[in-house]
Amino acid sequence: MKTTDRHYEREFVRTFFTSPAAVKGEDDSAKMTRKAAQLSGMQAPDVWVPDNEDATAPSMRDEGVQNIIDVVSEYGADFPGEIHPRIVWHRESPETRYKGFQQMKEIADPENGAVENLDGFVVPEVGDIDDWKKADEFITIIENEHGLEEGSLSMSVIVESGESELAMGDLREEMGKPSNNLQRLFLLVDGEVDYTKDMRAMTPTGELPPWPELRHNTSRGASAAGLIAVDGPYDNIRDVEGYRERMEDNRAKGMIGIWSLTPGQVEVANEAPLPPQEGSWLLEVDDREVELETEDGREVYEGDTVTLEEEDGEYVLEIEGDAQVLSEDELREELLDMTSYVPSMDDIVNSMEEFEAAKEAGKGAIAMTQSATLVIDGVEVDIEKDRMWDEATYQAAMTPIALFQDVYEHRPDQHDELEELYSEDVVERAVEVGSV
Repeated sequence: MKTTDRHYEREFVRTFFTSPAAVKGEDDSAKMTRKAAQLSGMQAPDVWVPDNEDATAPSMRDEGVQNIIDVVSEYGADFPGEIHPRIVWHRESPETRYKGFQQMKEIADPENGAVENLDGFVVPEVGDIDDWKKADEFITIIENEHGLEEGSLSMSVIVESGESELAMGDLREEMGKPSNNLQRLFLLVDGEVDYTKDMRAMTPTGELPPWPELRHNTSRGASAAGLIAVDGPYDNIRDVEGYRERMEDNRAKGMIGIWSLTPGQVEVANEAPLPPQEGSWLLEVDDREVELETEDGREVYEGDTVTLEEEDGEYVLEIEGDAQVLSEDELREELLDMTSYVPSMDDIVNSMEEFEAAKEAGKGAIAMTQSATLVIDGVEVDIEKDRMWDEATYQAAMTPIALFQDVYEHRPDQHDELEELYSEDVVERAVEVGSV
């Protein structure tokens, strides 16, 4: 396999959803797996992981294997995302690795009817690069024993130790060697809980450290090796705003995907990376950005940290008790520095179409203007921001559009919801933009 010969087509993964392969004490131990397999639309993940490791008790794992086979055989063909069961593995336990091999071999046996609906396997608790190669070799053996095309099953790993974090730096050198099939790699997924344990880290409250370094390193490792990075679970499932903030921080690192523990988290994580339906103006206040309210075409600040008064042609702008007396031009410059604009999907598409038309006309760069009327304490101030668009700006703007196009291509079950969110016209234009 060449590095470019990977069998998967997705360039983006927003959601990585795990469900227990077998639940103890239930009349139907496959109840949760069966329910997950029937999700659709925004509640269905891009990658579904029937979990036969941490989410399934050791005494139930043999039953978990059979449940995965039964459920994926019955529902897998209609599941709108990809299916990647998680098996047992451990870098320090040959016995556990062998059990993982047996689980994958059974699940992938064509006679059991599930493999035609499988996309790959998730391997947890990997160690150094040699350990990754062991898992890869096992999958290669399984493909050959079952008469499957070599490389047809992808492999995703969960980074849960210092060893596996360092191993990501070896991928560029190791992938593509004839002695391995590491080109089958798909996702690099952070597992902060076990990573915290491996690092012997402690916090006063016992909560997990945020590990921004791990998330950065995983995103960098995925980018360098042509893979996809996914953040670990956010276990406070009721903290929707915290979940959104975590994803926003991740996206600034290039990490689009996140682990989801419930269908509710899946829905939030599926929508969060997409460009917003409406554009919004932000005002920086007290080291944070406050979204302004749009009223009658004006952008209104409704807080009390910033105040503004007009006196005899001059303006008194007070921020956290610090007052400045400014002329109209000085006030406008001050507010320009304090404001930023979050473009909507329609805004992004419009700007890209305008630049494409300019490029067709032989122009290498054009100015894009954003304007608004800000209202603070009833005082109106008109502002304008000019931004130069060149090819680099255009390519940067293409990232959220490429994400949308990837979703639109691979998740037809979400088409109606996307058209309801943006309108049919905007969706049609967003699918076409970037093709010139």
